[in-house]
Amino acid sequence: MSATLPQSRSDARSFHLRVFGCQMNFYDGELMRASLLGRGYQESADPDQADVVLFHTCSVREGAEERVHGLLGELRRAKRERPDLVIGVIGCMADREGKELFDREPHVDIVCGSRHFPQLDSFIDRVLGGEERVCELGEAHSAVDAPVRDLSGRPAHWSAHVAVMRGCDLNCTYCIVPSVRGRVESRPLVEIVDEVKRLVDQGVTEVHLLGQTVDSYGRDLPSDERPSLARLLDELAPIDELLRLRMITLHPSYVDAELADAMARSPQFMRFLPIPLQAGSDRVLKAMKRGYNTSLYRKRVDLLRERMPDLELISDWIVGFPGETDEDYLESERMLREIGFLQSYVFQYSPRPGTRAYEIEDNVPTEVKKERNNRLLALQRKLAYAKSPHEVGKRTRTMLEQGAKRHPGHWAGRTHTGHPVVVPDQDGYDAGMQLEIELVEHDGRSLIGRALGAPRQGKELTRVASIPPAAAAAAPAASAHDAATPAPSEFQV
Repeated sequence: MSATLPQSRSDARSFHLRVFGCQMNFYDGELMRASLLGRGYQESADPDQADVVLFHTCSVREGAEERVHGLLGELRRAKRERPDLVIGVIGCMADREGKELFDREPHVDIVCGSRHFPQLDSFIDRVLGGEERVCELGEAHSAVDAPVRDLSGRPAHWSAHVAVMRGCDLNCTYCIVPSVRGRVESRPLVEIVDEVKRLVDQGVTEVHLLGQTVDSYGRDLPSDERPSLARLLDELAPIDELLRLRMITLHPSYVDAELADAMARSPQFMRFLPIPLQAGSDRVLKAMKRGYNTSLYRKRVDLLRERMPDLELISDWIVGFPGETDEDYLESERMLREIGFLQSYVFQYSPRPGTRAYEIEDNVPTEVKKERNNRLLALQRKLAYAKSPHEVGKRTRTMLEQGAKRHPGHWAGRTHTGHPVVVPDQDGYDAGMQLEIELVEHDGRSLIGRALGAPRQGKELTRVASIPPAAAAAAPAASAHDAATPAPSEFQV
């Protein structure tokens, strides 16, 4: 963010930041928070006590936007009583609605598009300096040299997201992301590696690499200097205190042998991978313009499992896409069984203005969408619970993440392949540590592990007074889009 304005402008001022939507939004929110704290602002958990109230928004589903409008409506009285209160709307909703936001919410001071958030602090200064409204939208160079973020105040201070790219070059008919976040812009590889190293120096042991299609990283850059996700994995491999590496979200079209080989040789890569299929019907996939059919998807999965036989997969699904018949939906159930996903996130189709699918009649009744949503979730839950008992007797590793809800005195985490597991607490254990374990039992819902030695840990980790509560650090969703209903629930162990 901008650092050219005087520090004194923000003395004694406070901000409240609320983030909606995907992991990329939460990552960007951390960058905003770090910049404002660096300028001398104080963070307030209560918007009524803040001098600046900011909403970082999502437009993937209508409900997310309506929640923001509801919260903005609650601030009208506060703005009348405190005219110097600064209210800002940032991100995808700002890009989609633009200056119309000022018409619907005239008390808003800042409308800041997704590509302009690095200048947010200067926009605030402009409003404080007397400018009535600030609106910055459209294309801008969005790559930022991410500041060192203070993660100590977060429950999951050991885990962090790092964007490798921004935007999307695909044109799925149902998706608003390309029109609001713009085309793909990959960050330089050296900049990403430097950010990860700085986070590890703070005690971070797990990093999620983020991109709308993270496996297309580097393809927008000139061929003579083009990096790749495979090369990035190799560059991160020597970082000893980086214990686990995840990535969100892959597109089947970009999975190749080079990437599969890099994943297989990476010491940190967690073999629990999100590759959304979205639908099991080739007819629906063609209408969605996903760029692949089920045959190509199978080939990509076979390629990955040839290199990593223990790989488990995560999928997103859309049910009720316009024209989806009962037979189309049953194809999704068949593919879920055939591929054997460990986890799924299920969306009921929601038409979004500005997408090509918005022009198609939304002809699947709401009650049918709900029924298909619930059926697919139930099937995924059944398949996931059937998989875990086969893990008993194996040796693997897990990250200590949070307290187990159904097992007092135990830590909850996931195995190296994503299966929920609990392990008994021992003196010296802390969140973000990694354990080698043997899976000794399955209680019907989760695996129970036995530690095989002392834990590995990152830098500057200190023992907490007790196991952190289960609600404190829920695992992030496996999609780079808006949250959906997962199955099975995260860490109900």
